[in-house]
Amino acid sequence: MLRLLWSIIVLTMLWVPPVHAQEDFLPPEQAFRLTVTKEGDDLARLNWKISEGYYLYRKQMKVEGEPVGSVQRVESPAGTLKTDEFFGETEVYHDSLDVLVKAPDAQALNVRWQGCADAGLCYPPQIRRVDLADVAATPAAEPSASDVDAKQAAIGSLGEDQDLADRLSRINLGWMLVVFFGLGLLMTFTPCVLPMVPILSSLIAGSEATPRRGFILSLAFVLPMALTYAVLGAAAALAGANLQAMLQNPWVLGAFGLIFVILALAMFGFYELQLPAVLRNRLNSASQGQRGGTVGGAATMGIVSALLVGPCMTAPLAGALLYIGNTGDVLTGGLALLSMGLGMGVPLLLVGTLGARLLPRPGDWMNRVKVLFGFILLGTAILFVARVLPAALTLGLWGAWLLAISLSLLALAQKVGADTGRLLSRYLALLLALWGGAMVMGAAGGAKDPLQPLAFVTAGAAPAPSAVANDFMARFASVQTRQELEARVAEGGQRGQWTLVDFYADWCVSCKEIEREVFADPRVQRALADMQLLRPDVTANDADDRALMSAHQILGPPTILLIGPDGKERRAERIIGELGADEFLARLTRARQGG
Repeated sequence: MLRLLWSIIVLTMLWVPPVHAQEDFLPPEQAFRLTVTKEGDDLARLNWKISEGYYLYRKQMKVEGEPVGSVQRVESPAGTLKTDEFFGETEVYHDSLDVLVKAPDAQALNVRWQGCADAGLCYPPQIRRVDLADVAATPAAEPSASDVDAKQAAIGSLGEDQDLADRLSRINLGWMLVVFFGLGLLMTFTPCVLPMVPILSSLIAGSEATPRRGFILSLAFVLPMALTYAVLGAAAALAGANLQAMLQNPWVLGAFGLIFVILALAMFGFYELQLPAVLRNRLNSASQGQRGGTVGGAATMGIVSALLVGPCMTAPLAGALLYIGNTGDVLTGGLALLSMGLGMGVPLLLVGTLGARLLPRPGDWMNRVKVLFGFILLGTAILFVARVLPAALTLGLWGAWLLAISLSLLALAQKVGADTGRLLSRYLALLLALWGGAMVMGAAGGAKDPLQPLAFVTAGAAPAPSAVANDFMARFASVQTRQELEARVAEGGQRGQWTLVDFYADWCVSCKEIEREVFADPRVQRALADMQLLRPDVTANDADDRALMSAHQILGPPTILLIGPDGKERRAERIIGELGADEFLARLTRARQGG
């Protein structure tokens, strides 16, 4: 939750609608779209387009050559750390993955990978054989069905126009634009920008301009200014797009984090950050040579003003450019900075149209806006280095960040005149200090969850999930083949018994979660007391496992079937992915009531 809230504040998260546990999942060939291209005689590039809400495991990605030993080197970028209480820390990939394979003597590549859905479904390991002779003749290798089911082999590639549409369909640009617009508006209320707004408005429109004329000239200033920022954002993203592999390096990420800390110190008043004097003087001269009162002059001044930024604005702007460069998305970068420029232009439009009386009076509150930007930049630094730091250490950094904010609020309480404001500042400071201190203590104890920083204190006393459900889980009978499953279901039907079939695998994180949260619940155990419980273990994903899953149209575990005494599955109540005990009981009740 802390990361989600913070990413909205610092512009780092684009909102995506949540995936429901029972929503239809994509087949693996659509969730992970693999294309293969040759680069020269020695290199092959493997590219996975990973759908939103899905991820690939780094450790499960393997490439072997034919003949054996013909693969000399496999280069894959570092992934994002994902922490799981059952399997610990592991690296995963979201959105896309590029892997370079050096195999000068290989005739074919056998590529193996495995992924999961965020909503809880884990796919069996996928295997594809790529004939490099075919790759040399076409931009992407045609899939072969020799090692996988025909469904899994139908892996296509997207054209550039389709890829762009796919990306746009998975990104809610509205939230991103709102966040950047708000930050642009916030930048205006810094001590080195707000006092200049009425002066700039007078230069643009003149003191005698009518409201209509003032609005037109102010708009002529604001739009070119915003477009200039858009160009800067697109350029930053374009540069970052060519550095994505390098940006996965811990040293590079650490350097980026350090840069954000340096920018934050400027916002805290340790020093002033400005453009070089030579460039600043030239831009000043260019702006002074422009006459206000004309649309062309206002537009030119808007472009120059976008580049001639004050010290208060330089640090947030630099931070935004650095972050956008890290995303590598040119469209997002351009739109983000365009929205920020429009946010900065709102006060100018108001002053140019209605006059300076609408602006708040300058005061010490503007320095607090600077401090707010400082904490935003510090939080961004933590987000950068969190990719390569242990989860416990990251938790400690977030705790230290909250403690710093609480100290700042205490200092603010001394300057607030009203008793209510002073009390509120102290109250918020106390809450943040308590939670931040708990996070620091939790980090020292090895905790990783910001919502439960002190869970390690009771972890030793709490019974292990496997111990709680051990007796009940012993009731599950193992079945390995389609024929064995059908026979056991028929036997249960002769006894008038319902059957629950739980498809499970050792590599399925959500299967462990269901064991702990659902099958360990006493209510669930009572509800299943009269049912036959079967568990196909598809960990190996061998031919029998694939045939069994294919017969029931199962993409992967966890998948739970509810089969009546008549031998028919209640398909509408099939359970795919994670769910809670209450929802499980509701679906079980509906299945039985339906006959």
